[in-house]
Amino acid sequence: MKLYDSRRAPNPRRVRWFMAEKGIDDVEIVVLSIMGGDHKSPDYRAKVGISHMPALELDDGTVITESVAICRYLESVYPKPNMFGRDPKETAVIEMWQRRAEMMIVTPLALAVRHTHPRMAALEAQVPEVGENNLVGARRALKMLDRRLAESPFIAADRVTIADVVTVTGVDFGRMIDFRPDAELVHVNRWLDAMLARPAAKAGM
Repeated sequence: MKLYDSRRAPNPRRVRWFMAEKGIDDVEIVVLSIMGGDHKSPDYRAKVGISHMPALELDDGTVITESVAICRYLESVYPKPNMFGRDPKETAVIEMWQRRAEMMIVTPLALAVRHTHPRMAALEAQVPEVGENNLVGARRALKMLDRRLAESPFIAADRVTIADVVTVTGVDFGRMIDFRPDAELVHVNRWLDAMLARPAAKAGM
């Protein structure tokens, strides 16, 4: 298998972090440059069908895009440690929290970066108000996450799951605009520090 990767983008980082948590080290990594436009080249688009990264190319030529879909496939091939759910209820709870975090925190933070960071102007027709409004929404949603983390060490289960990986890579991407969760969110900050201290955090950089 080959993983088409970009080192600075948060979605490819999800997959690298996920692979590191599972100890997956037999997937070939092909590093491309988003800023250089590699993902828009005719060869890449012909192979992948869309200018998105990451992309996982299977040995039979099948290409899977969308980071969570890639992680779900890898979970089926490398089932331990379990990160998507051990039974129907846990699987549903993990997906619920992963979707909440992605829609309410991660995507708004990504939009804040894309619309306010000067370097992103090369990739985005920036509207600063869009970035600012999304940042407000992300901060609001982090209060909800803080309440959840007051009762659980991790977001969706008693261990690290895909919900934690999606969330931490999205929150940490906010560093590009000097974002950090408010100090009053003690449970979010405890969780964030613990996640960034994991060995997989370095592998996911």
